Amino acid sequence: MLIGQLTMIVIAYDSDHKTFGFQMFPESSRWQADIFRVQADGTRVPVNDDWGYVWSELVTGRGLTYPFANHHADSGLRNQFAYLQGALDWVAEHTPEDTETRHLEADATYTDNGRGPFTRTFLSVDRSTELVPKP
Repeated sequence: MLIGQLTMIVIAYDSDHKTFGFQMFPESSRWQADIFRVQADGTRVPVNDDWGYVWSELVTGRGLTYPFANHHADSGLRNQFAYLQGALDWVAEHTPEDTETRHLEADATYTDNGRGPFTRTFLSVDRSTELVPKP
């Protein structure tokens, strides 16, 4: 039984979401992200601009509904960034009326336990094969 518990702790510290982990003193990290639709010509258009969809209606929870505001990183930055990456991919795959976007891009600005600020860019799955006109 003890080996099983220790195994779950090790797995938790190595995973993004720390499913079986507990950290007595959580991170004091913060983050925010600017999200863009990148078109075929490379133009970056903020998702807040009118594009037939509303980000806050597509993505909810974990601070992702309004990623443009500064948030505490729930359960750490790795956890938060894994959710952000998943949200970018989900939106890219579930917006069929958008025929202009090649991929989504998020520029995240964050502090890691008071250090920083740092920036990191996340890219969604590539939608360019979906943008090819069908005969």
